[in-house]
Amino acid sequence: MNRWIPCLATAMLTLVSPLRADESRAPGASASTALRALFDSEWERGLAESPENASFSGDARFNDRWTDLGRKAIEAREAEDRAALQHLRAIDRATLSAADQLDYDVFEWQLQKSVERQKFHEYLQPISHQGGVQTADGIAEVLPFANGKDYRDWLSRLKRLPELIDQTTALMREGIRQKNMPPRVLMERVPAQIAAQIVDDPSKSPFYRPFLTFADGVPDADREALRSEAKKVIAERVVPSYRKFARFFDKDYLPHTRASIAVSALPDGKAYYEFLAGYYTTTDLDAARIHEIGLAEVARIKARMESVKDETGFKGSLPEFFTYLRSDPKFFEESPAALLERYRATAKRIDPELVKVFHTIPRLPYGVRPIPDNIAPDTTTAYYQPGATDGSRPGYYYVNLYKPEVRPTWEMMPLSLHEAVPGHHFQFARGLELPEAPMFRRTAYFVAYSEGWGLYAEQLGFDMGLYDDPYDHFGQLTYEMWRAVRLVVDTGMHSMGWSRDKAIAYFRDNAAKTDQDIVNEIDRYIGTPGQALAYKIGQLKISELRARAEKALGDRFDLRAFDDAVLDTGSVPLAVLEKNIDAWIAAQRRE
Repeated sequence: MNRWIPCLATAMLTLVSPLRADESRAPGASASTALRALFDSEWERGLAESPENASFSGDARFNDRWTDLGRKAIEAREAEDRAALQHLRAIDRATLSAADQLDYDVFEWQLQKSVERQKFHEYLQPISHQGGVQTADGIAEVLPFANGKDYRDWLSRLKRLPELIDQTTALMREGIRQKNMPPRVLMERVPAQIAAQIVDDPSKSPFYRPFLTFADGVPDADREALRSEAKKVIAERVVPSYRKFARFFDKDYLPHTRASIAVSALPDGKAYYEFLAGYYTTTDLDAARIHEIGLAEVARIKARMESVKDETGFKGSLPEFFTYLRSDPKFFEESPAALLERYRATAKRIDPELVKVFHTIPRLPYGVRPIPDNIAPDTTTAYYQPGATDGSRPGYYYVNLYKPEVRPTWEMMPLSLHEAVPGHHFQFARGLELPEAPMFRRTAYFVAYSEGWGLYAEQLGFDMGLYDDPYDHFGQLTYEMWRAVRLVVDTGMHSMGWSRDKAIAYFRDNAAKTDQDIVNEIDRYIGTPGQALAYKIGQLKISELRARAEKALGDRFDLRAFDDAVLDTGSVPLAVLEKNIDAWIAAQRRE
């Protein structure tokens, strides 16, 4: 999922020095000017080509439209990516400042990967069990709906929805022809998602929700007209398009989906998986090596689990302890409302302890919200949605309240540390505080860095004194084990012939996650191959860099300064992070 970040300007120091005004007269200024112009034009192109991402970033200029999924538009975007890479490489990198060279290298990495992945024709699978045109209403969560124009933009989007659905259908038909199809076990979840859009009463449509209440900026005289038009558009355009899409999906698409779960079953699938492993981890590690790392981490964490289990006083085996944690009523709230209140209380407990591990606290606030009901059954335990890039919308930590009887309270602390603070909210909010950095750097989302930071943030709970309860400590180990298990099952399914059932069993045997979460997680790894590898690989690198700094600096090591330095670098490939932290260590030793 693309993540977009709120914009906050500060004078915070960073290892990556920004371009200063007086540098325009320095040698290489023309190359620097050309580089910044390319960054600006490509950022603007990205917003125009992906109106949904513009909306998530808080840019309302394109709120009346969707991304053009026509083949000509897709081919044009791919050509623009290739041209941008050529343009970048025409700039003389050697004449750039160190800061600009870093920005150049990160931008080149992104463009090169975008061009390299074109050969895999990912657009032929335009929907997943976790989202697509069938859940297009979800974007309303981040739209302002503050005045009449916001509502009229939404109506324009609704009027254009049939075209988006038709374009999606055309891509899916081409996927059938080219045998580039998703796994059937995932697509069997989609009919219920489409059915949620097919209503007899337009006021019951998910797309109508913004019209249930109006902001003060919408005159009373306009409200009934807006409601009336919304009902008309939904009844006459939106619902009929989804009925047509449902018939196509059930009759033509679902029967052609593949029985295999491995991405290696796709055309050029083995090469595709190796590409994805490298792309998500930002390393040159292959599937076999990642699998070995996973097995070693699982063994290490399991030994620690045994020790913490004994601290609780539980007398049975580790598998019996897992069953106890998954089933004893004392670990579960009885209602969605109580579960949400518990999540919010956990977040408030974390907030005052952050000063123990950071000098710099981001200025953007965050809130805790429930995951929308229509996607909750098929999605993960929680996720983070960054705020608007102009700071007009806070970040939100979304929590899954579906079936509270399968949402144990002992997992709340590590989950909140990861998804909210000091995990993703700190990483995304602080990213935009990089002084004068180009927007692509402020909003960057390299999965290994960003998710590695989230997993590292879970472990900062020890430094903040938040794991005094052994059950919370075991929850932290369960979450770390979860990410280690991913290395094994993701590579196992996509590279080593593992079945879905084998992956589920391995997960269940090694982590105390509930069955609801385990099945959803395994299906997520099937649907997004390689992405789950990045978490543990990124955390291992950040933890390695911390240990290196502690050894080099001894008593002078300042954890708060180290954590600030990692975030000051911004989201980058792991090799770039390592280079920056080594430079930071050297600077600390000189001081």
